[in-house]
Amino acid sequence: MLNQDVHRYVELHRAMGFKFRTQALLLNNFVAFAENQGDRFIRTSRAIEWAGQAPSAPQRYNRLATVRRCALALHAEKAQHEVPPDGVYGRQWYKRSPPHLYTPQQIAELIEAASQLAPKRSIRPLTYATLFGLLAATGLRISEALALRLDDLTPDGLLIRATKFKKNRLVPLHGSTREALDRYLAARSNMATVDQALFVSPAGTGVKYPTVITVFLSLARRLRLRAAPGQRGPRLHDLRHTFAVRSLEQCRADRQSIARHIAGLSTYLGHAHVSDTYWYLQATPTLMQQIARAGETLHTGDPT
Repeated sequence: MLNQDVHRYVELHRAMGFKFRTQALLLNNFVAFAENQGDRFIRTSRAIEWAGQAPSAPQRYNRLATVRRCALALHAEKAQHEVPPDGVYGRQWYKRSPPHLYTPQQIAELIEAASQLAPKRSIRPLTYATLFGLLAATGLRISEALALRLDDLTPDGLLIRATKFKKNRLVPLHGSTREALDRYLAARSNMATVDQALFVSPAGTGVKYPTVITVFLSLARRLRLRAAPGQRGPRLHDLRHTFAVRSLEQCRADRQSIARHIAGLSTYLGHAHVSDTYWYLQATPTLMQQIARAGETLHTGDPT
């Protein structure tokens, strides 16, 4: 009963165009927990108990808020569904967490650690090493990388279909990135699979987002990039931030070059508006030096 009601709620949102990926994962987790206790409807005490098992305050808030929104919708149909109160685990005030900018060494260590995953004679180590390398080299969203199909790799680059803003775009590739993908495809071609996903598991099926995140967190903790579960640390998505910032650092430090570069970077990253690209930028010593030199030039009037 509970599983069916929540499934309808999830499918309704997806039918309206929402990916609803994280919410679905949380709700399915809650349903398994509640039904294991014999619940057929959402119960306030059970929702609070389940949310309280999260390792951090933001996660506890998000868990309960997700179930509460679902409960509000289901309660309109069936009064047996209880609606948990708001604010049990505080109120969320969104604060942008400064992204972690990976160093070239950290990226190399992450890729190397991925290449040592078990089982070593399977496609798994090469899948994750290539996937993490591709994210670092292109700034792709993880969802875009996992959605890639074999025929999306073209002579001109990667064809990214139906992106976050429902548009297709072509992402040119550096020669070294193309070589890494070709090595991966050569190994992948030896697998007996009909799945057209570019990145596949040893079972021959496309790798899933939750599995990728689990693998990344395990490797990040092994490399001491992250601390214990529930504590903040570098995210996989920070590879996208790193790509944007390092790209800007290599741009000529004059106004016209920067304007052209930001416009090109915005298109490359698949943003609907150039202002969306600003979200990915972060002050670094290199950029601050360029800004200081530009400010001094403006003050002195010396173009040199």
